[in-house]
Amino acid sequence: MSSSVESSKTLAGVGSILLILSIVPYAGAVLGIIGAVLLLIGVKGLATYYQDNEIYQNTLMGIIFLIIAMIVVAVAVFGALILFISVIGIGFGILVLILGLVVAFVFYLLAAMRLRKTFDTLAKKSGEQSFSTAGTLLWWGAILTIIFVGLILIFIAWIFATIGFFSMKLQPQQPYVSQPSGYTPPTTPQVAQPTQATRYCSNCGAPVALDATYCPHCGKQLPAA
Repeated sequence: MSSSVESSKTLAGVGSILLILSIVPYAGAVLGIIGAVLLLIGVKGLATYYQDNEIYQNTLMGIIFLIIAMIVVAVAVFGALILFISVIGIGFGILVLILGLVVAFVFYLLAAMRLRKTFDTLAKKSGEQSFSTAGTLLWWGAILTIIFVGLILIFIAWIFATIGFFSMKLQPQQPYVSQPSGYTPPTTPQVAQPTQATRYCSNCGAPVALDATYCPHCGKQLPAA
């Protein structure tokens, strides 16, 4: 097993840990973004290892949607605070906050859907069922964030993802060598079997050896071969 694959697995695991810590006040957003980047780098290596670029593509889109959701929430909260203390009033601030949370919710659903596909694929390829559990919890957690119960499920989902990355067993694979278009593998040439010449007695017709002088069946003298 190459050290690069082990490093990818470790990076993905550390990224998952930082995503767990994204709930920490103030520094959580920064930790979450760093964790998302490390997760993406790690999954890129695993996608190369499994020769399945869809793993990376789903993770990339999931991370993009996740970061957009974080940015929308931050902008909505900041905009609402500005409106609260402005002459426009609290009503507009609440409206901006609600609209921002709705948009963020949609993007978070898209992120959870993509990341669930990533985890399901990793579960099938590695046999580590913690990924499957993480994907399911992440999806339902995203749906249930509207009642805040989902936040607990999301927190648990990333714990399972972390366990999956650090527990997955990677087996060395044979390197894949691409062949040019129209390549036909060489065939083993057939070796012609030598044919045995046959000689027959001119008197009785029985088969006799090529160097025989007399027929062993009728005793007649045979002509020279």
